[in-house]
Amino acid sequence: SSPLMEQLNFFHDHTLLILIMITVLIAYIMFMLFFNKFTNRYLLHGQTIEIIWTILPAVILMFIAFPSLRLLYLMDEINSPLITLKAIGHQWYWSYEYSNFLNLEFDSYMIPTNELDTNGFRLLDVDNRIILPMNNQIRILVTATDVIHSWTVPSLGVKIDATPGRLNQTNFLINQPGLFFGQCSEICGANHSFMPIVIESIPMNYFIKWISSQMNSL
Repeated sequence: SSPLMEQLNFFHDHTLLILIMITVLIAYIMFMLFFNKFTNRYLLHGQTIEIIWTILPAVILMFIAFPSLRLLYLMDEINSPLITLKAIGHQWYWSYEYSNFLNLEFDSYMIPTNELDTNGFRLLDVDNRIILPMNNQIRILVTATDVIHSWTVPSLGVKIDATPGRLNQTNFLINQPGLFFGQCSEICGANHSFMPIVIESIPMNYFIKWISSQMNSL
């Protein structure tokens, strides 16, 4: 649901294809070694084949390393964000602050199963969702107040540690409307499994209306 996650998926497929090629080649060589009858009692060394099987793995590793490094740098790049969101991890809930607006902040708790609507998502839905506009660069600042948490939304390709006393940042762009779920991905205590993250992505005109309604209610 974001350009970075698409690139991560492409990289996964690219690496898997290389792994399949290596596996098939090695399996074929092992099969031939098991079942052929050829022997050479006088073969002590083979300079040519040794050069090939030293250089070839290095070349294959380069085909994996260069796309990987490109992605690493892309994931660290901050591209003129439209909105800055601050996420603060607590035991065991998240609180959010919209830094571009005065006093727009709220806590986000998981909805207990016994209070959940019939169309709710068990152990994933929250009482206050993050509302963000689609097709815009979003910067997120992440920290914690007590222990290490990890703010993770897999479908957006975002995973960043929330560390007490430190402010980490990353960015993402959501390219479609919808609900995107995540959870804390760092074991942070007894209720680690019960502090989900929900992002609701909406078009910009609806986001402006939502911001206006929030500011009017303050």
